[in-house]
Amino acid sequence: MAGHSKWSNIKRRKGAQDAKRGKLFMKLAREIFMAARQGGGDPEMNPNLRLAVDKAKSNNMPNENIDRAIKKATGDLEGVNYEEYTYEGYGPGGVAVMVKVLTDNKNRTAADVRHAFNKNDGNLGENGCVSFMFDRKGYLVVDRGETEADEEELMLEAIEAGAEEMETTEDQFEIYAEPESFSDVKAALEKSGYSFVTSEVTMIPETYTPLDEEGVEKMLKLIDMLEDNDDVQEVYHNLDADEAILEKLS
Repeated sequence: MAGHSKWSNIKRRKGAQDAKRGKLFMKLAREIFMAARQGGGDPEMNPNLRLAVDKAKSNNMPNENIDRAIKKATGDLEGVNYEEYTYEGYGPGGVAVMVKVLTDNKNRTAADVRHAFNKNDGNLGENGCVSFMFDRKGYLVVDRGETEADEEELMLEAIEAGAEEMETTEDQFEIYAEPESFSDVKAALEKSGYSFVTSEVTMIPETYTPLDEEGVEKMLKLIDMLEDNDDVQEVYHNLDADEAILEKLS
């Protein structure tokens, strides 16, 4: 049965926000930088770098930007050193929030993240306070309007390639895989002619926290304030918002 996906709702809105802000390339470059610095500059030998490069290309980031980020990480170009941190806390109404950052100034970033939580009826917590509510998963989305394959055919191909499960909504097929299998699943489905609206390794909530319109509005303000910070790479949360409310507030 086609149904409503809380997760795809979150991702659709986030994608629209990223496109609107125009900061996406900078954040993608930092992600590539960190992956290359930690595992080397060859995407064939560095799975995390390969994921970061694929994500950048899917967002139409120019190859020269990708190459420059890798060269900075490997010392071929002078660049800033970034460190990766994850902050955890609660938004309005107890919504679980994880904030992944890459920063060259931890004190500045920590203060900015704390300020965003405090200003929007949230509170920053200790490490581990909400991370247990999320699973790291590969996530692939196929637009139902852009493929002739039916649900059963795609599911069989995805499972055979190593995916864990697939969910069907009114608009799309959502495929989930373990992070270690993500690249293989993606490559196999691309070879079969599928293209993806979204393809990334991300944090999927195990449960969702519903809020009324006032709570959703406060939560969206918190998300926007965090995502507008140049040091913030990703904001993961488990907000359950009615689609009508999201459309009204967007």
